Amino acid sequence: MLRSYLPGLVFVLLGAGVGTLFTFLNGLIGPRRPNPRKREPYECGLPSDVRRSFRFGISFYLVAMLFILFDVEVIFLYPIAVRLDAFGAFALVETLIFIALLLVALVHVWRRGALDWK
Repeated sequence: MLRSYLPGLVFVLLGAGVGTLFTFLNGLIGPRRPNPRKREPYECGLPSDVRRSFRFGISFYLVAMLFILFDVEVIFLYPIAVRLDAFGAFALVETLIFIALLLVALVHVWRRGALDWK
């Protein structure tokens, strides 16, 4: 029984070991060149020295939940996309209805202002 899991276990241990080693070596011998430009907000617009008392706005969490929701929904489309010929026309019609419902949900949250940054 252990023989069947051994390659996967070796792969996971090797990946964790290499990741840990590279992280340690980067902290040990990596360059440290402080620069005021590195302290500026990057991409998300938040300062890099956020305090523990800093609170994100509700729109951040709402967009994050919507992203996860729609991302998970797309995962359900993958098996049908891979094997559509095996599922037939019925699955295609169901998939199109599913996508239409997703679009209706997206339009609904968009019209409600959930995707607007204020």
